[in-house]
Amino acid sequence: MMRTVLLIALLNIGFGSVSVLGADSYSRQDFPPGFIFGSGTSAYQVEGAANEDGRTPGVWDTFTHQGFVDGDTGDVAADGYHKYKEDVQLMVETGLDAYRFSISWPRLLPKGRGAVNPKGLQYYNNLINELISHGIQPHVTLFHYDHPQVLEDEYGGWLSRKIVKDFTDFADVCFREFGDRVSYWTTLNEPNVYVIGGYDTGTSPPRRCSSPFGSNCTEGNSSTEPYLAAHHILMAHGSVVRLYREKYQEKQAGFIGINLLVFGYVPLTNSTEDVVATQRAKDFFTGLFMNPLLFGDYPDTVKRNAGLRLPAFTNYESELVKGSFDFVGVNYYYTLTVKDNSDALKSEHRDFTADIAAEMAPFDKTASLPESAMRSWGLELVLEDFKQAYGNPVIYIHENGQISPRNSSLEDISRVKFLHSNIWGLLDAVRNGSNVRGYFIWSFLDVFEFFGGYKSSYGLYYVDRDVPELKRYAKFSAHWFSHFLKGGNVSSDQVIRRATSSSPVSDNHFFQ
Repeated sequence: MMRTVLLIALLNIGFGSVSVLGADSYSRQDFPPGFIFGSGTSAYQVEGAANEDGRTPGVWDTFTHQGFVDGDTGDVAADGYHKYKEDVQLMVETGLDAYRFSISWPRLLPKGRGAVNPKGLQYYNNLINELISHGIQPHVTLFHYDHPQVLEDEYGGWLSRKIVKDFTDFADVCFREFGDRVSYWTTLNEPNVYVIGGYDTGTSPPRRCSSPFGSNCTEGNSSTEPYLAAHHILMAHGSVVRLYREKYQEKQAGFIGINLLVFGYVPLTNSTEDVVATQRAKDFFTGLFMNPLLFGDYPDTVKRNAGLRLPAFTNYESELVKGSFDFVGVNYYYTLTVKDNSDALKSEHRDFTADIAAEMAPFDKTASLPESAMRSWGLELVLEDFKQAYGNPVIYIHENGQISPRNSSLEDISRVKFLHSNIWGLLDAVRNGSNVRGYFIWSFLDVFEFFGGYKSSYGLYYVDRDVPELKRYAKFSAHWFSHFLKGGNVSSDQVIRRATSSSPVSDNHFFQ
């Protein structure tokens, strides 16, 4: 059954089986001229220096110091605050076109508003200048899960409409101070995930939830707060984009967008119920933000299932949000199967998750399609969905990567297989008309991972946390990506040779 569904889906969206399962050798020259390749991190995850030079706590500081990530914190992280020059040099050696990073709101504006912290301003100016002096484009995210704790304490952060003005003022500082050198701005990272973890399940800051939907929360309402936070996030995004377009864009000639975590979705069966549930999952996870951005209103499914718990757009709000992006940043890691669970809608008291009325699970790796083909096909499916449902907007793949235990070998063969198959799938999508302009691997370094601390990693470069210098070491994936970025052909045969080679990881003979 699964094989039939997948093959039908591949045919319907125009992918031939040869492109997915055939020869997999390619190079960056196969991509359009000007296509950007990079890697990224985020402020709390990489900078460290949490208590230095005027920075105040953000909500992630509070969360980690309460022990919710197995006792790990971002106090030191990868010490990017002090080691940025060393890290930029690694980017140069790797051959990155661009580096995606975020600006810490509590580092730049320690009180959440008002006076700019000169040390924070200096750090970001130094980082941006260092990147540009080496020909690396800075791609900047304004909010990567880390608003100031002082604003959370004062009025509840994203639960209050007050944050719209404060976030817009923060963005104004960033555009004013850095916009002469930064051409790519993302307002918020993964707000569709943030509202679930922060306000429904309570698994991430600001750790708000209610029984029986979440645990370890002292306050919150899982039925209403995810929708309220999402609405204010959309208002803040629209306000920031309007500011940029009216005050800065013409002079600075930049681009602005928003970022979403997006899954590939496959119906568990070809039943009508599972197919409808799959669309419902898309509406809640992606459409909750994309529909307002394109059409000025939430998807009908979301409005119907959430009812009065979902704020309604006023005419002003609809016009503020509609069309408020130049590009969409997409984070893609997994493909999920979707099974209908309409019985969840029979309960009068529901949270965001119950409103979706679907059961989702990772795509079965034992399915008849090979693992490498499944992964690349999942990214293609995501991009085809954007093309069909949302008018083929300009897209940057902002995150794509594979998790591994932190202390695993530098010979990260599995990660290279994952990256190879996903970039191959991306190339197929571009050839099929997807309007993708760039691809960023998550992450450049082993950083503090939000849901794994230092026990897991995604980095191209290993960070040795057992020495005070936090020395960086290139993994096989860094050498592989560098070979690709510098024009070399890559294929699965190279990975196989690496896996069977006894040569050290720095020996690139297997790329010949």
